[in-house]
Amino acid sequence: MSNGHFTNTTLHEAGQPAFLMRALPNDFNLYEYTTEMKIISWNVNGIRAIFNKNFKNSMAALNADIICFQETKANVEQVKDIAMLFPDYHNASNSSKERKGYSGTSIWSKAKPISVSYDIGIQQHDQEGRVVTAEFDNYYVVNVYVPNSGEGLARLPYRKQWDMDFLAFLQRLETQKPVIVCGDFNVAHQPIDIARPKENYNKSAGYTQTEIDGFTGFMRHGFIDTFRHLHPTEIKYSWWSYRAGARRRTSAGESTIF
Repeated sequence: MSNGHFTNTTLHEAGQPAFLMRALPNDFNLYEYTTEMKIISWNVNGIRAIFNKNFKNSMAALNADIICFQETKANVEQVKDIAMLFPDYHNASNSSKERKGYSGTSIWSKAKPISVSYDIGIQQHDQEGRVVTAEFDNYYVVNVYVPNSGEGLARLPYRKQWDMDFLAFLQRLETQKPVIVCGDFNVAHQPIDIARPKENYNKSAGYTQTEIDGFTGFMRHGFIDTFRHLHPTEIKYSWWSYRAGARRRTSAGESTIF
């Protein structure tokens, strides 16, 4: 996909944790609700810009049941205007309250959600439009664009707090029904997830021990990195640096995660 990166997860079989970030109860039978579900997580890096770059054809080719967009860089009405061109989908969008054209998340689904909520209920985290949650009959879908630690790791302390608070938010949801989480987590959890791990460790945003520990916290509480569950040794990146030639130099890392 031009100007963005996406991850495709298809739900196939009950009890198989590969398609979820949160492990389901043993008695949860997905086939009671659907025979197959296709969920896409896609950092579009500006939904208005990508709309002019073959977006319609991409949407038709993907034909997903649910698409979770990150970094829409648009307000709610702007995303709604684009979504209206895709009548098969219901949409729920969140946008930055502090900065126009920054951050932003959106969930598009063929089935209408029972309810939709925005943010995680903590004021310091709820200013940048980073979370949308859609409730369906038997599960929640949470779309997240996790804050980057920034140039010189200036936001690393904030990122540490975010990871703890976001985990607590997910744990509250899962007391009600199973949770599917996807989005741009802005982290390389293992050395295999990033090019030149030794050079980048504790120097590059997304690959500090603080961020690694934050993501490990999700795993310790029962969440599953589905790509690594399915492909424990495969080297495959979902993000490349904007710097020239990054793909040739493999200046890349894992970012988009279910």
